[in-house]
Amino acid sequence: MRILLVTDWNPRQGGAENYISWLRDGLVEAGDDVRLLTSSTGTAGDGAADYIAYGSEKFAAQVFLQLVNPFAVMTVKRALAELRPDVALVNMFTLYLSPGALSALAGVPTVLLVTDYKCVCPIGSKLLPDESLCQVRAGWVCCANGCVNALHWLRDQPRYALIRSGLRCVTRVLACSYWVQQELARDGISSEVVSLAVPPPGLQFRRQPAAHPVFVFCGRLDREKGVDLLLRAFAPLRAVFPQARLRIIGRGPLRTYLERAADRFGLTNAVEFCGWLSLREIEMKLSDAWALVVPSVWAEPFGLVAIEAIVRGVPVIASAAGGLAEVVEEGASGLFFPNNDREALFDRLHAIASRREFPNLTIPEKVVSGAQQRFGIKSHVGLMRSVFADVISDGRGTDRYRNHRQTGIGES
Repeated sequence: MRILLVTDWNPRQGGAENYISWLRDGLVEAGDDVRLLTSSTGTAGDGAADYIAYGSEKFAAQVFLQLVNPFAVMTVKRALAELRPDVALVNMFTLYLSPGALSALAGVPTVLLVTDYKCVCPIGSKLLPDESLCQVRAGWVCCANGCVNALHWLRDQPRYALIRSGLRCVTRVLACSYWVQQELARDGISSEVVSLAVPPPGLQFRRQPAAHPVFVFCGRLDREKGVDLLLRAFAPLRAVFPQARLRIIGRGPLRTYLERAADRFGLTNAVEFCGWLSLREIEMKLSDAWALVVPSVWAEPFGLVAIEAIVRGVPVIASAAGGLAEVVEEGASGLFFPNNDREALFDRLHAIASRREFPNLTIPEKVVSGAQQRFGIKSHVGLMRSVFADVISDGRGTDRYRNHRQTGIGES
């Protein structure tokens, strides 16, 4: 098959970008002709993008480019003329490529894979100013609740009208979790669930828990990821376990603030800020960890990082709302705590540090092998290729996404 992958490429690369890279590699290995189209923000597929459309992080430019990015429209049309794809897979598009990228694909069998809330939330997080979860459909309430100001809300009315118009060009909509499927349904978008996947552990990976408690966070250093909450829960844990350590892997706008917070909490010598690392480097940081912590205050759409830990035998402490509940199994592969509950997070950290839970500091082999099978990238590539084949056989440019049953694909 000739496949065009279309996605924003965020400057603060995360799980969605990694997933697209893994999927592309798997499709190429399967013999497909695959081209990647991204925006010019970020690394453009770590330099591997075949087509790059101009995008900007500047607010003044985004006011217009998030409505219709003409550079994205032209780049999509050029890719269609050169590749003549059998099918297109669109992932993220609302920040940089704009709904114009979707509209430019009209007439091409197109799958939209939704891995965030940007299609249905003007701030993209479904997180209210008080850091509680938003559970209503977007509208004037976004302004009334203080999520956006009146000017932002007014600007977004044509933007979301264009997003809805772009969705009518999509043949099939996939959601990365049942939680995301529910949020899409709240906005009238029907979808099917396809869980994402990760590569297997590297051949050199060895699980060797450290002598003293080591916890790892891996993700963007943004508000919704809850690293500040983690520091506030880890500080009292250090009073009980003075040799406990915390590694923070990732980059983002809050790094300076978080470094100062660690210093303020007396954690300077206990917390290591590692910056952005490759998957193999992350493996090294996970090899001796007692647990990975995913303290997201928002409802994490899926949680690839949790799977990366589980398939390597590392227990996960995760916030309960969102897609993480579909990835982590309480007591078997990890522990849950209510989102934004510092005391509950402290309790789960203490449970691991004291060995009250997971006394062997690892996940049972049966659970690990089950996760490796369920979330294996090779089987996932096969599933996605079957989805593409179905879409191609269904014909071009239909509105069938609105009529799909709200079920999971390939779920047991």
